Amino acid sequence: MGTASSQVICYSVRDYFITIVKPMRTSDLLRLLLLAAIWGASFLFMRIAVPALGAVNTAFLRVFCGMLGLLIIMAIMRIPKRFEGKLGWAMLLGVINSAIPFLMYCMAARVLPAGYSAILNATTPLMGVVIGAAFFDEKFTLSKILGMIAGFAGIILISTTGESHLTSALVLGIVACLVATACYGFAGFLTKRWIGARGGLDATKVAFGSQLGASLFLLPFFAFSAPQTPAASWQLPEVWACVLAIGFLCTALAYIIYFRLLADIGPLRTLTVTFMIPPFGILWGWLVLGEQINQGFIGGSLLIICAVWLVTSNGFSKRPAVNSVVNK
Repeated sequence: MGTASSQVICYSVRDYFITIVKPMRTSDLLRLLLLAAIWGASFLFMRIAVPALGAVNTAFLRVFCGMLGLLIIMAIMRIPKRFEGKLGWAMLLGVINSAIPFLMYCMAARVLPAGYSAILNATTPLMGVVIGAAFFDEKFTLSKILGMIAGFAGIILISTTGESHLTSALVLGIVACLVATACYGFAGFLTKRWIGARGGLDATKVAFGSQLGASLFLLPFFAFSAPQTPAASWQLPEVWACVLAIGFLCTALAYIIYFRLLADIGPLRTLTVTFMIPPFGILWGWLVLGEQINQGFIGGSLLIICAVWLVTSNGFSKRPAVNSVVNK
């Protein structure tokens, strides 16, 4: 999914029917599908770029291109470049919600198929539940507990069945993905504390500031890693196509689509992109790389998707609480 930011939003029953039961416009549905397809493709692009350039180089180029793309968008949209004293906070947020997660996903791309990373990315709301309860005084509910059990059962099933038999490399790849989702979970609460509690800031500015902070954080690692990368790897056009796509398309453009959807159809409906990203990630991996899908993966994926539903719908409550999460 791009950076991650979340807010816990409570709805009355009337709000629920307005945002869910009311028919969605075809244009909104198409934009939602486009966003899921773009974020699902990010795992494919990493899977292609990382073996050639390495995890550090790919992660840095993603956030750097994302920063440039957002800067161009801000210029085209004539968004004032005043950050109201929050640029430093946005940059610090970028380390947590972009630099570290993107690096972790790039490391995972060395060993995990694109579809695996995509479905593990969907555990972000589950991590948000654990982190919220442990560090931010969020309460567990029955649905959240059931969601946690189903989610981690799904992770175990994916990692221990079929061709995906447990190996040290597979374990490290899964751990890297879970570290990334944990960072996204922290970022959701920290966005509210660092940005929202200080009067808020235009979402595009927050996204730009976070990519700037992520770029500066990864720059020293990139300066060390880049000279050690074989010159031939930098000359592969397909690799550069993936790098540019993951930066400009999966980060900059995706953010604009996401925030526009939040405004047009609301957080509750926009959140459904969480369920759509894994199928697209699996589809792109199968179409482009010929990645195979086994029964354990299908069963584990269904468990994780059910877990996300339990957590994000607040299960059996009449006032659903939703985490609006950006993954990617």
